[in-house]
Amino acid sequence: MRTAEIGQRFLDFFESKGHAVVPSASLLYNDPTLLFVNAGMVPFKHYLMGVEPAPWKRATSIQKCVRTLDIDEVGKTTRHGTFFQMLGNFSFGDYFKKEAIAFAWELVTSPQSEGGFGFDPASIWVTVLGPGFHPDYPQGDTEARQTWLKVGVPADHIQGRSLNDNYWHMGIPGPGGPCSEIYIDRGPEYGRDGGPEADEDRYLEIWNLVFETEDLSKVRAKDDFDIAGPLKSLNIDTGAGLERIALLLQGVDNMYEIDQVFPVITRAAELSGRRYGADHEDDVRMRVVADHVRSALMLMTDGVTPGNEARGYVLRRLLRRVVRAMKLLGVDEPVLPTLLPVSRDLMCHTFPDILVQWDRVIEAATAEEETFRRTLSAGTTMLDTAVAQTRAAGSTTLSGQKAFQLHDTYGFPIDLTLEMAAEQGLSVDRETFTTLMAEQRQRAKADARAKKGLTTDTEAYTQLRSQGETPFLGYTELSVPTTVTGIVSDGRSVTSAPSGSVVEVVLAETPFYAEMGGQDSDTGLIHASGFDLEVLDVQRPVPGLVVHKVRLDGDLAVGDAVDAEVDAANRFGACQAHTATHVIHAALRELVGPTATQAGSYNKPGYLRFDFSSREAMSAELRKEIEERCNQAIHDDFAVTDTQMPLDQAKAMGAMAMFGEKYPPIVRMVELNGPWSRELCGGTHVASTGRIGLLNLLGEQSIGSGTRRVEALVSTDAFHQMAAERTLVNELTGILKVQPDQLTDRVAKLVSELKDADRKLAAARAREAMGKAESLLAQVAPAGSFDLVAGQLPGIGGADLRNVASELRSRLGDRPGVVALIGGQPGHPAIIVATTSTARAQGAKAGALLRAAVAPISGRGGGKDDMAQGAGTDSTGADAALGLVASELSSLG
Repeated sequence: MRTAEIGQRFLDFFESKGHAVVPSASLLYNDPTLLFVNAGMVPFKHYLMGVEPAPWKRATSIQKCVRTLDIDEVGKTTRHGTFFQMLGNFSFGDYFKKEAIAFAWELVTSPQSEGGFGFDPASIWVTVLGPGFHPDYPQGDTEARQTWLKVGVPADHIQGRSLNDNYWHMGIPGPGGPCSEIYIDRGPEYGRDGGPEADEDRYLEIWNLVFETEDLSKVRAKDDFDIAGPLKSLNIDTGAGLERIALLLQGVDNMYEIDQVFPVITRAAELSGRRYGADHEDDVRMRVVADHVRSALMLMTDGVTPGNEARGYVLRRLLRRVVRAMKLLGVDEPVLPTLLPVSRDLMCHTFPDILVQWDRVIEAATAEEETFRRTLSAGTTMLDTAVAQTRAAGSTTLSGQKAFQLHDTYGFPIDLTLEMAAEQGLSVDRETFTTLMAEQRQRAKADARAKKGLTTDTEAYTQLRSQGETPFLGYTELSVPTTVTGIVSDGRSVTSAPSGSVVEVVLAETPFYAEMGGQDSDTGLIHASGFDLEVLDVQRPVPGLVVHKVRLDGDLAVGDAVDAEVDAANRFGACQAHTATHVIHAALRELVGPTATQAGSYNKPGYLRFDFSSREAMSAELRKEIEERCNQAIHDDFAVTDTQMPLDQAKAMGAMAMFGEKYPPIVRMVELNGPWSRELCGGTHVASTGRIGLLNLLGEQSIGSGTRRVEALVSTDAFHQMAAERTLVNELTGILKVQPDQLTDRVAKLVSELKDADRKLAAARAREAMGKAESLLAQVAPAGSFDLVAGQLPGIGGADLRNVASELRSRLGDRPGVVALIGGQPGHPAIIVATTSTARAQGAKAGALLRAAVAPISGRGGGKDDMAQGAGTDSTGADAALGLVASELSSLG
């Protein structure tokens, strides 16, 4: 049975049981605690936690997931995959344990001819929470055990296990409960007898049924938590691994050999000329390739581009591991343009958006492979230098700091560093490397939370959200009489707050726009009894709840009547900038192409920035054309309309959606001139594009591999910028005595004249330097068996000093000659050492000689065997430094 059919059977079965079929959310789900969706329940988390009411009593889905913690184990086991699909059925206060078990048993054991999976009941084992692990279940989860016995599982196929195995929670305060896992016995050829407790390779878990019963107040570990009390409603949250079920039903050994993955292995084998199954190491590499190609394809389809941070870094690592694995398989030519189409053709039937995004995906992947191939070359050179420095220091261990630098700065994989260092007889300080990586991850997570203004502890907000959603009235009203329904101080919900404190206030309804969708939050005042509260920020810490950060000039309490008033001028400026963002997006797609999809945006009154997918920088002509197109759209005064409609209808009309955003069944579509610009958007806008006034495109730049950014000013800010530029032009034309249309030519001529003067000055300096160096040739002194030209050239440094050394070395011809020069400025000496090929053959290495000489000038430096250079801070040590070069040469014989 093909993987896609297995998934469809799952959905069809649960739809027949009254479940709403919910499409997979993007892998870039808008959750500050996650890089990617890593479990099927993530899109339902707020419903399960009670943060917002679920739109259905029962739901089922096939959710795209990515997990990266075990990336180094990919290919080595049957269980570890980066991208996978999680089948799930969910109940929000509807059915519970008995029904969930009965549903699972029916689907797993029903004959395939009747729509089931057709597993032999005798091969099924299950686990439940065992006795003695939980105070509320002293005898274990007896209800689950009895239900499994009732549906037909033998008692000796039911195993009781600990909290670590059979209790589920999210790792943070929230819902939790015992779970029951379904395993399939693959047979004695896969391991020893004894059920899941004995061997989880032979007994493969395919489905976990979670029975959410408790509200956890503190979570310290998987088996260490505090229980606040029972949940208001009992929920069912299940997850079945589609790939695991597929490998069992397709009779293959691991998830890399199922129909949606194995053809990539076949293609990798063809490219490498090696046979899958002939060598374990080669097999692991091919499985890594197959897994990572599919995972990268799905991430890029959902909008991730390769980069050095967070999601982009994960994608970059996946792509580079593919290239590296293929290189170890003996393939040196580019591979991603060949392998990715194989995975595309396998996955596009289940996820048709792959075809829509394909041009952008393959463009970004090809560029990344080209970049990495250059990185491999540069990183190898850096590693060779680090190895030489390690050996020169008498060590056999490459420092963790150097390995981290290679990894972080040059993208050099740690496994490649380990392998290449080992080839040269060195180990790597992996512990320090791991520590530095962990510190970097923590900084990244902290930065991400800080930028979002959020904390992972949302308990106070969740409690307030359970009282109801905060209606947003700001599309039509800028001033609203309302009531304080909640106050949050230092992360805790309080009933009152004193004057002088900074708190977050929840209102019964609000006209204030919370920062979202790239639009900055509103500003304004909340008028209380006898004083005003300045609104500093507005956020949505959990869906449906709006909090207003304010500084109190008087005492405030829950229940107080207030008037919320948005700053109208600030709001109008925000509307201008947000509509201008849509204008730029439409202009880019029109002039650059459909691959110029949005990758992020930010707008506030007078200013906007817009990130989009593109490999190529804009030419000056294209920037001008885009700016003109935007201002033409503003001049044409397109009507800006918004319409509420079903999500599927909006997408069918071509509405653009942001990757990672969660959209409700009914969405708001904003249109500019009908199909010219259609976007799903919750932001505020002007009534027509003419109200923007003017757009001034400031510039365009790269912000990562395959991602570009444009910035612009709008309205009066754009006018002021243009006026300032006009003033500058007037001043320059006055100084240079030319007309404005002659200014460019005049400045270009001045620059050319300055460059010519610089060249003449450099030539004069070089002649002066060579003149000073001529006398040194007459003072060639023996140093052991070498001819040494050594001396000081004050005032000469940089390229000039290097050129002198090269010239003097060439004058020595085939002699075993060494040149050692010290130049630079007082207090900043520069040193250079150069060797002839004959000298190098006799053991004189420029880099080693320089390292021996820099101590007297308090300096450092390095280089290759033929030439090395350095700098210091103590000019008084120049004679001693040159003396050390002579001593080193004498010691060589």
